[in-house]
Amino acid sequence: MMQGLQEAKAASKAEQECMQADLAASQARNDELCRMNEELRRGWRNHTGQRDIDELEPFTPPREFSTPFSQPILETVIPNTFTGPKVTFTGMEDPEAHLTAFHTQMMLVGGSDAVRCKLFMSTLTGMAMDWFISLPEGHITSFAQLSSYSESNI
Repeated sequence: MMQGLQEAKAASKAEQECMQADLAASQARNDELCRMNEELRRGWRNHTGQRDIDELEPFTPPREFSTPFSQPILETVIPNTFTGPKVTFTGMEDPEAHLTAFHTQMMLVGGSDAVRCKLFMSTLTGMAMDWFISLPEGHITSFAQLSSYSESNI
């Protein structure tokens, strides 16, 4: 029995050494493939006229701005399943018509008052967004307030 255990141990050790050799070979092949992949990427970038990553300008984060929403609105999470409205407002259109279209779409999908506030912001572009971010920080506490403020000031 002892001899059988020693033979099993030796076979196990040989198998382990074989597996380690396979692992080392796999790691070496992976390193080689990574190098080849990087060479292909650089060749593709050069071929397409794109610059290497090292040559790119440093990342510039998006412009930060204050928000007119109160803290409870800011802390409201919009569910991933929520589909935002399909309307946009640049500031050149009729603000009342935009509010009506937005309100109609929100009635179809539902959502809390705070969700409506946050989604309304996503419909603004151009001058309308500039107006929105110029509002006093923390000023808006409800969609009714935002609606009445929008109608009279946009």
